[in-house]
Amino acid sequence: MKNNTQFHVGYWIAAAFGLFLFQYFITVPQQVVELPYSEFETYLNDGKIAEVTVSNDYLQGTFKQPLSTGQSRFVTTRVDPDFARQLQASGVEFTGRIESNIIGTLLSWIIPVGLFFAVWYFLMKRMGSGAGGLMQIGKSRAKVYVETDIKVTFDDVAGVDEAVDELREIVEFLSNPVEYGRLGGKMPKGVLLVGPPGTGKTLIARAVAGEAKVPFFSISGSEFVEMFVGVGAARVRDLFEQARAKAPAIIFIDELDALGRARSAGPMMGGHDEKEQTLNQLLVELDGFDTSSGVVLLAATNRPEILDPALLRAGRFDRQVLVDRPDKGGRIEILGIYMKKVKLAADVNAENVAALTPGFTGADLANLVNEATLLATRRKGDAVTMDDFNNAVERIVAGLEKRNRLLNPKEREIVAYHEMGHALVAMALPGSDVVHKVSIIPRGVGALGYTIQRPTDDRFLMTREELEDKMAVLLGGRAAEKIVFGHLSTGAADDLSKVTDIARAMVTRYGMSTKLGHVALEKERRTYLGTDLGTDLTTYTRDRDYGDQTANEIDDEVREIVEQALQRTLSLLENRRESLERAARELLAKESLDEADLRSIVEHPASSKPDKTPEQPRVS
Repeated sequence: MKNNTQFHVGYWIAAAFGLFLFQYFITVPQQVVELPYSEFETYLNDGKIAEVTVSNDYLQGTFKQPLSTGQSRFVTTRVDPDFARQLQASGVEFTGRIESNIIGTLLSWIIPVGLFFAVWYFLMKRMGSGAGGLMQIGKSRAKVYVETDIKVTFDDVAGVDEAVDELREIVEFLSNPVEYGRLGGKMPKGVLLVGPPGTGKTLIARAVAGEAKVPFFSISGSEFVEMFVGVGAARVRDLFEQARAKAPAIIFIDELDALGRARSAGPMMGGHDEKEQTLNQLLVELDGFDTSSGVVLLAATNRPEILDPALLRAGRFDRQVLVDRPDKGGRIEILGIYMKKVKLAADVNAENVAALTPGFTGADLANLVNEATLLATRRKGDAVTMDDFNNAVERIVAGLEKRNRLLNPKEREIVAYHEMGHALVAMALPGSDVVHKVSIIPRGVGALGYTIQRPTDDRFLMTREELEDKMAVLLGGRAAEKIVFGHLSTGAADDLSKVTDIARAMVTRYGMSTKLGHVALEKERRTYLGTDLGTDLTTYTRDRDYGDQTANEIDDEVREIVEQALQRTLSLLENRRESLERAARELLAKESLDEADLRSIVEHPASSKPDKTPEQPRVS
């Protein structure tokens, strides 16, 4: 590590002041003699004074011949001439007192100069120190955590066992590099953690450092980029120099996409901007990166598709580790970690809570436990109950309750039949998710009511029949309004949008149309990680590469699929009209119905004819 000599203004001021005092107290007294005024007059009368300088308060001058003590200059205080003659006539020896002005003289010029240097030093210190200092602009802003600062281990990470297993090799290498490389194997230069936001990528990186007990350099990709060209590259160099000086160590770059975005290749794009220079420097550092030095580079991103290909090639980020959303077992483990810190009631079961939270990440589950705890605290409860967790799920998924949003009786009735249409269709279809709760209490920004379904297990594939059932459930609200009131409302706008997207995906992406064949007419280009069949079927940007005739056929096919799904839903609800009426009245009375209430209503014997589901033809 190179030693940087810093300039301290205070040292120079102290040295100059000390030199001045030395000169004054040592040199000056040896050259100047202080005379009584009467003795001065004696020397004057004897003709021994060569030169006199007269001022208001004192006289100073030189002798014609130095005194026996070697002093050639003198100083004395002026005395009024008349008073001096009177004293001489009386035979009194007299002298004047020389009042020293050294303090006043020093203060007269030292204080202004000192204030100037103090202000200058303060400004330079502010500019030169700290993360935002001008003089430190090329220095790395990485937060350095020594081994004693990191308390996170792999025991604090749950739900991502595969990623943890991949990173245990990093720990073994940092702990014992000689033993790990005895067969000639080399550690990957870089490990890229890829996954949706909130899945624990940063937590895993800190756990690696905590397990290996080595210094941990943590920095965000955006902190490399400044308005000055070349600053980011300098910070990359400084970061790797610091890490090598403290090796073995771990460098962790969070949000790598802010730094490693693919470089522009267009003719109008320049190749010398700040971001590209920073990326180029990172590539150079990775090329010259010796894994035997004991420095490991970890990075995290949720947008790997926009990273520069040169950054992902072998020899740079050799290994990519997926940190995905946890499955049900993973959610149970994560909830177990966070629930340890909370006082729970006897009815709380992590497995039941995990069943309510498909698609939740580790950060979402931490927020869920915190929200449930706050709800229990707000109601002055002694412990957190399962109802608190249910309410917390609703709060996160559907939004905050808006009980002050008053609906008129007609709107309230329409919302009740709409939500019960969703619920009854879902309960009628055997493959649909279990209906957990139905409510007509407004929530969030625009939701006048909501129906929450609880998946029985995590899904990664869906068949055509399951997609048709999903569309039927979404159209249940609109079908109920049409059956009961004979008209349609704007309340099904979001449902229609989702149904249309599913139908279009069936035709253009999944090849589920006999008319258009088994072809993928639109390519999926996801804008970020996290899209899955369990949460959203259509979060993608369409790339059209077909003609107008095919586009018309797609529109016709989508319209036909949606129409057949609506007719199927109408038939399901018409055969359950009595259950729909009874359930809607119960919902209007209670405002919310849970799974047990819905099951009791549906299983109640009908007074006229039993509910019956006729066989419906599948969409072709």
